[in-house]
Amino acid sequence: MVTRLYSHPIYLEHLTPPGHPERPDRLRAVQRVLDDERFEALDRVEAPQGDPATILYAHPEEFVSKVRAAIPESGLASIDGDTTVSPKSWKATLTAIGAANAAVDDVFAGTADNVFVASRPPGHHAEKATAMGFCLFNHAAIAARYAQKKHGAERVAIVDWDVHHGNGTQDIFWDDPSVLYCSTHQMPLYPGTGALSETGAGNIVNAPLSPRTGSDIFREAITSRILPAIADFSPDLIIISAGFDAHHRDPLAEINLDEDDFDWATGQLMESAARHADSRLVSLLEGGYDLQGLAFSVAAHVGRLMKG
Repeated sequence: MVTRLYSHPIYLEHLTPPGHPERPDRLRAVQRVLDDERFEALDRVEAPQGDPATILYAHPEEFVSKVRAAIPESGLASIDGDTTVSPKSWKATLTAIGAANAAVDDVFAGTADNVFVASRPPGHHAEKATAMGFCLFNHAAIAARYAQKKHGAERVAIVDWDVHHGNGTQDIFWDDPSVLYCSTHQMPLYPGTGALSETGAGNIVNAPLSPRTGSDIFREAITSRILPAIADFSPDLIIISAGFDAHHRDPLAEINLDEDDFDWATGQLMESAARHADSRLVSLLEGGYDLQGLAFSVAAHVGRLMKG
């Protein structure tokens, strides 16, 4: 079983203001835990810089130009109250996109069984023409379109277990039945989307969780709503928007999961990928803002990917 890890030092150079939850220390915590000897077998590859043209698979050109123009030559610049850019942010997000697309190449070529991309900034809040929620571009959406355009994937499933609803991914694929979007998330919580009634073209499956929900309800949502939707859809590829802020230690939400829940959910999606997608599975880091909770959860997630 070959599990590939993509990361890059440039991700640490996307800077945010002091006290901002989406900070470089998040990636340092991930890197430290994955340096443990139990992850010695990880196939570690430096993330390639992405082709800017692939951003247009999910976002209009005018919006892409607007984001690029917002990148400052020095210091920090605000896109909105939550979302900040610094001089290296363009290269960081472009390299996150490059890693996501390379991961798709890997699982279709068979050079890796599955891939985890440890990158930042995250992406799942970025709508078609709006950067928000710490996110500039939607890496999962771009990777899904990339799989369709380059590898002929007819159906791609995106499963998002970040505690915040991936409004951006839902927005991009709202009326596209070739992409299934499934999400577990706390509700009510930022960004306020993700109700059961939001179903798009029948391809949107939301499983909102009440505050203080724990393992049993999360696992029931996966088994009763997400896994049957994947089975009915029979995707050629599964992409995980892997946020770990539903961990009980996380300061931005009130869901009480632990690392064993992410281990279990990873295993469930690996089984679905084996059954329907020739085991093709790509995981992209999204949220997770308590450094210990994030590190323990990533360790459980990647450990499960490596076990096969």
